[in-house]
Amino acid sequence: MPAEWERQYAVQLTWPNKDTDWAPILKDITAVYEQMAQEISKREKLIVVDDIPHNDTWARDHGFISVIEQRGEKNELLLLDFKFNGWGEKFPAQLDNKLNKQIYDLNMVKGTYESHLDFVLEGGSIESDGKGTLFTTSYCLLSSHRNQPMNQQDIEQRLKQWLGAKRVVWIDHGLLKGDDTDGHIDTLVRVAPDDTLLYIGCDDKDDEQYQELSLMEQQLKTLKTLDGQPYKLLRLPMPRPIYDEQGERLPATYANYLVINGAVLYPTYGQPDKDDEARDIIQQAFPDREMVPIDCRAVIWQHGSLHCCTMQYYEDER
Repeated sequence: MPAEWERQYAVQLTWPNKDTDWAPILKDITAVYEQMAQEISKREKLIVVDDIPHNDTWARDHGFISVIEQRGEKNELLLLDFKFNGWGEKFPAQLDNKLNKQIYDLNMVKGTYESHLDFVLEGGSIESDGKGTLFTTSYCLLSSHRNQPMNQQDIEQRLKQWLGAKRVVWIDHGLLKGDDTDGHIDTLVRVAPDDTLLYIGCDDKDDEQYQELSLMEQQLKTLKTLDGQPYKLLRLPMPRPIYDEQGERLPATYANYLVINGAVLYPTYGQPDKDDEARDIIQQAFPDREMVPIDCRAVIWQHGSLHCCTMQYYEDER
């Protein structure tokens, strides 16, 4: 499975409309998607899924997962279609779960289709360094209503087989309030070049997330690369709490950025000091890419952020 910063062919956006949960803030969320679309299309192809019926717009979790497989002298791009079941049957997903085959049949994506619709796997739940290490979280992949009665060993074996991983690193701590995904890795820990991990930290001991994030940080400090070396750790700030109208905390996180060709689109939350600090830290990991801010206050209203809205596809080298 390629690392996100490898050369991409396109990025998919599944467009919000009045028939999705975005209806109450459709104007605001459409403006965010338009900005993402403009920035992506400046640098690579943009795939917009609009006319095909869908439940929601989280392309990261209902989109294909790309794998590059060496076959003879050439590499072949495999488009793996896993089952999406609304993050453990929390939300309707029957339309989303049919999207991949439809966009493939319409030639909207290129590669070789491969069905794994008997296994639940969301793109936001895994991170690859492109060198054989796959990161995920125990909270998510071992949660109920996904792949039970499979245990950790069963699931890990399938991830290695299908995604070409040499090993799977399980992060055992870290949950954001308001996160419907059961702890997707892309809200917590991200992989970057040169064996670098970016992760969210919390300094406020009174914050309800402090304990979990502190335990996660401790675990990250113990991790080693395949070569037995410690990872370079870059600690992202935690945005000040943001709440919806019902007083529920929303899962704002700076880890939910998107790496594309030549740039990083990173989320902002109307907190200039925190937003700028996060930008500078992400820039350390990607010094040769332009940093592009995207105001994601509308996106977190539906309990996701920037990376969750997108799915990248890679060059098919056949």
